[in-house]
Amino acid sequence: MFDTMVIATDGSASVRRAVRVSLDLAERFDATVHALYVIDAGDVETAPERLRDEMREALTERGEEALAEVQAETERDVTVAVREGRPAAEISNYAREVDADAVAMGTRGRHGESRFLIGSVAERVVRSCPVPVLTVRQLDTETDDPLLDSEGESEAEPEAEAETETETEEAA
Repeated sequence: MFDTMVIATDGSASVRRAVRVSLDLAERFDATVHALYVIDAGDVETAPERLRDEMREALTERGEEALAEVQAETERDVTVAVREGRPAAEISNYAREVDADAVAMGTRGRHGESRFLIGSVAERVVRSCPVPVLTVRQLDTETDDPLLDSEGESEAEPEAEAETETETEEAA
């Protein structure tokens, strides 16, 4: 069912749960795992010109650290990539390039209509990606979730619960 999975990470606490869930799926299906970090070109372009190279270097370093965190979560081989561009477009393009069967990514814990805000990278990926997108939401509540760390707490926030939802949409 899943031969190749792409994990999109920004290194944030809300993504850690998505990493664990997607690595668990990859293990169950013996899937190849790719981890992707995207440097938002908009962030770099809006910085003062004299600081752009330093900013790009710092963001690349941050990306490499985020990807190393994904690799540290598993004994499986993980192919890593750092790209620069518009995050949603880069994630979708990368999924096409590696012929992924699914993309996994974290979302911020929001409820109701504000759950997906215009401008949200997760929403844009769900709408544009040619493959199913697994979004994993981090919530602030108690849980007995086995995919949290060994003390029963998220590394992100104490007593954090994560809820998983899968959303797919065919590209137009």
